[in-house]
Amino acid sequence: MTELRNVEADLSRFRGRILAASAVVLMCFLLLAGRLTWLQVVKHAELDEQAEANRTAIVPIVPNRGLIQDRNGIVLATNYSAYTLEIMPSRLNRPLDQVIEELGTLVEIQARDKRRFRKLMEESKSFESLPIRTKLTDEEVARFAAQRFRFPGVDIKARLFRNYPWGELASHVIGYIGRINLAEKKQMEEWPEEEQGNYRGTEYIGKLGVEQSFEKQLHGHTGVEQVETSAGGRAVRKLASSAATPGNTVVLSIDIKLQRLIEDMYGDRRGALVALDPKTGEVLAFVSKPTFDPNLFVDGIDQENWSMLNESIDKPLLNRALRGTYPPGSTYKPFMALGALTTGKRTATQVIHDGGSWSFGGHVFRSHGDHGLGAVDMHTSIVKSSNVYYYSLANEMGVDLMHDFMKPLGFGQYTGIDIFGEVRGVLPSQEWKRNYYRKPEQKKWYAGETISLGIGQGYNSFTMLQLAQATAILTNNGVKHKPHIVVATQDAMSKQREPIVRDPPVDLGLKPEHMAVIRKAMVGVTQGGTSTRVFAGAGYLSGGKTGTAQAVGVAQGAKYNASKLEEHQRDHSLYIAFAPAEDPKIVIAAVVENSGFGAAHAAPIARRIFDYWLMNQYPSEEDMAAVRLGQAAAPIGKPRVASEAAWPPSTGGTGMPMSPASAAQSAAAGSMPSAAVAAAVPASAAVLARATPPVAAVAEARKKPRTELRAAAPAASPVSPVPEPEPPVVAQPTAATP
Repeated sequence: MTELRNVEADLSRFRGRILAASAVVLMCFLLLAGRLTWLQVVKHAELDEQAEANRTAIVPIVPNRGLIQDRNGIVLATNYSAYTLEIMPSRLNRPLDQVIEELGTLVEIQARDKRRFRKLMEESKSFESLPIRTKLTDEEVARFAAQRFRFPGVDIKARLFRNYPWGELASHVIGYIGRINLAEKKQMEEWPEEEQGNYRGTEYIGKLGVEQSFEKQLHGHTGVEQVETSAGGRAVRKLASSAATPGNTVVLSIDIKLQRLIEDMYGDRRGALVALDPKTGEVLAFVSKPTFDPNLFVDGIDQENWSMLNESIDKPLLNRALRGTYPPGSTYKPFMALGALTTGKRTATQVIHDGGSWSFGGHVFRSHGDHGLGAVDMHTSIVKSSNVYYYSLANEMGVDLMHDFMKPLGFGQYTGIDIFGEVRGVLPSQEWKRNYYRKPEQKKWYAGETISLGIGQGYNSFTMLQLAQATAILTNNGVKHKPHIVVATQDAMSKQREPIVRDPPVDLGLKPEHMAVIRKAMVGVTQGGTSTRVFAGAGYLSGGKTGTAQAVGVAQGAKYNASKLEEHQRDHSLYIAFAPAEDPKIVIAAVVENSGFGAAHAAPIARRIFDYWLMNQYPSEEDMAAVRLGQAAAPIGKPRVASEAAWPPSTGGTGMPMSPASAAQSAAAGSMPSAAVAAAVPASAAVLARATPPVAAVAEARKKPRTELRAAAPAASPVSPVPEPEPPVVAQPTAATP
């Protein structure tokens, strides 16, 4: 039977399907139209901004760091630019180790470079660009540029590096810069938003000395650059920019020639010396020996050098002038005498019999050599350095009265100097002991502990900075200035110098006639006292006081014998001084560690400083050698003219010979390694900045087989932890000594 088709039903079904399909198509078009309206109308502004952001990038332009100069304009810290090979881990398309190994076929990468890179990765974020090699040569840059396409996430940059042209000279004063670590980044998060923004793109920050304390003045103001980028994120062209403002030049009160003279005279000996202008508080020299080369830290110090510096028994990283504390020994006696006059405990003419020793509570306190001086008044007690006079005076004054008098002079107090890291030292009192010790039996002050304080021993422990400030107060008729190292900043653009605003000086209210008695006695020290031989034939009149301070205790009844002690256990040599006596222009406090009598080691250094500062004389070579060995009193040989002999040093920070011309050249900040780089995006720009290698060198590199692309190059140093401030050198409380 033939089945007849229902045409009308088929047509109806077909029309239904057409309508359904049409509805679907219409719905799709409506969805597309709605989406198009949403994107083109509603979200237009936002998407246009995103598209522009994908096409362009905002790059911070890190400013050139400001220079550091001494009082005469000699540059102590400057900048130079060099190529670095950098990796951004987040953009790598294969394992990091594989990338580093392949890079090693183009540029030499040593094991310490890899260790430094790993250390940086631990302290950084994955999207940050980190150097695997620094200070590349043009040839190395060209070899990598020829193969750059093989290494997404790896590129060449030109970055500014800090340079300290005179190496170890004044390193504790200048300080150094280093890469910002995680702890410092957390601290920076607490800064105001404006200051945080100024450090975007900045990777290095001041760590010690002036570099740290005047970081904000030296850093400058970060600029901004808008660049057009390719799909791969590479900068194509610059669209707009706001230039960075270089950091200001920081001008120090330090005379670097004087600083060099002093450091040369110390030689290999340890110690500290501070020289001040008593009328202003300006620091003329700030010496801590041994020193270190701050250039070692700029690019990350290698483990060998770090271990040598950090583990050395000589503690070269310790700023002894700022953080080293010592018993002042007999240099304390002039201040004890001034305290006696001020408090009325003694008059200048009162006589005490010095029989060579003084007994208290069954304990015998000795004088040096157990030789008595007989009848001693205040003047003679200072000139001849009588211990017995000050044993008895300390007993009469008591510890708290001594504390209350010495505190305004700055002993055991912060001086307020303008670099970070100062320590207070110890100016003992009964309250101090109660707070310092934990056990009840240790908290009690015993009368016998007071006696040694009179000659600068016992618990007394001060910095050379404090001792120099107290000497300046004595010579400045009781007027106290806050010591400072920086005198001005100079605008990098206008070159206008702006003096640093200082706190007004403080008059301590000491009587001029009392201070005159002490100064006259200190002049007597150089004319007929313990430093007479040192100042024989000087063309000026000076005042001073020698001191010898114990580093370790000597048992009751035993005699000090340096030959039987380890070198680090021998007495310290100290000297305080001022000149010229009638109108002091410079005061000095010096210590030479473990070297013996103050007249033999510290005082000769002071004599040469005064000769330089007041007479424009520089020691002869034979005299310098004798001073370093502690074998000179008055100068020997014919002195040189200071302006001719003092500068420049024979070597710079890199150990290479440095002439005045090259020194001046090193002062030019921010010079690029090649003209091609100078034409590229600024060297200090962050992630998207790219240094352009020399075209001819790239072309030559492309002609070479891959096997010829390896070449030796000086390696950068792996990063080690930034050295934390060392604990101060504090001598333990000991028995009395002259």
